[in-house]
Amino acid sequence: MLDHFIYGEVNRISPEAPIPVVLVSHERSMLGGAGNVVRNLSSLGARAVLLTVVGADDAADLISQQLGALPNCELHAVTDKSRKTSVKTRYISGSQQLLRVDNESTHAIADSILAELMKRFETLAPACDVVVLSDYAKGVLKDNRAGRFIAAAGKPLFVDPKGRDFGRYRGAALIKPNLHELAEATNLPVSTDAAVQAAAQSVIEQNQIGAVLVTRGALGMMLVRSGAEPVLLRAVAREIFDVSGAGDTVAAAFAASVAVGMPMQDAMRVANAAAGLVVAKVGTATATQEQLLAELTQSYS
Repeated sequence: MLDHFIYGEVNRISPEAPIPVVLVSHERSMLGGAGNVVRNLSSLGARAVLLTVVGADDAADLISQQLGALPNCELHAVTDKSRKTSVKTRYISGSQQLLRVDNESTHAIADSILAELMKRFETLAPACDVVVLSDYAKGVLKDNRAGRFIAAAGKPLFVDPKGRDFGRYRGAALIKPNLHELAEATNLPVSTDAAVQAAAQSVIEQNQIGAVLVTRGALGMMLVRSGAEPVLLRAVAREIFDVSGAGDTVAAAFAASVAVGMPMQDAMRVANAAAGLVVAKVGTATATQEQLLAELTQSYS
C-alpha cells in the first residue's frame, strides 16, 4: 500500500462545519504496509524479496518506482485489475494527525490471482532465510489462504496478524500481535504481565504456533515460546510523536535478526530498539544501521 501524507497549518475552523481548515504546505508519498516492511529491511541492510498484489493504477506505478529505488530489493507484483491499490492519506498539522482517508479494495483475491501468487512463492521462498506474512486484511490472505503459504514456506515463517481468528496462522513459527489484537483473538484479559503471558500461551497451544511476540506500545514487548520462560522487555522511555508503521519496523528488525542467526530473545531487543527510533519520527519512518547500533550500544553498554 501507499502512505500519502499531506502537511499543512491549521489557523481557523471552517465556517461550513466544526472542522479545522488545513492550509497545505507540501505532500509526500512513501511505501506502506508490506512495502514499509521491505523499506525497513533495506534500511537495515537486508536483502528483501517482496511478493504482493497491486491494482492497475497510478499508485501501483509509484510503489514500483519507490521499491525499485531501494537497494537490495526485488519486487514481484501480481496485478489484479479488479482491485484498487491501497492508498492511506493522512492530513498532518505540526506533529498531529488530523484525519486519515483510505482508498482501497478489501475483497478476497480471485483464485487465479492466488494461484499465481503461490506459484511465485514456491519459486522464491527457497532462496530466503525467513518469510514474513504481513496481513492487513485487504483480501490477499483472507480465510484459510495464509495457511497455504505457511505450509509451502519450508523455513521459519513469521506473521504480523490481523483479525480475531489466529487459527488461520496454524503452524507459523511466530506471530506478532499487539495487545488489542491479542485480546480480541483470545477473549482474555491482557492488563498485566501474567495475563499477557496466559493469553499468548493459549494462542500457542490452540494453534500449534511456535512463539508469540506481543507488542505493548509504551510497555515494551513480551516473547512467549512453547516450553520456555517468557522474556519481558520494557520500552525505552521517550516522547512518542507518531506510531505510524512502527509494527512494520518491529517485523522487519526481528526477521532480519533471526535471519542472520540471532536467538529470538536477542532479535526482540533489536526490534524494540528499532521501534523506539521510528516512533520519535513523524510519518512512516525507518531506522538505519548506524542509528540502531548507536541505540543498542547506549541501551546495553
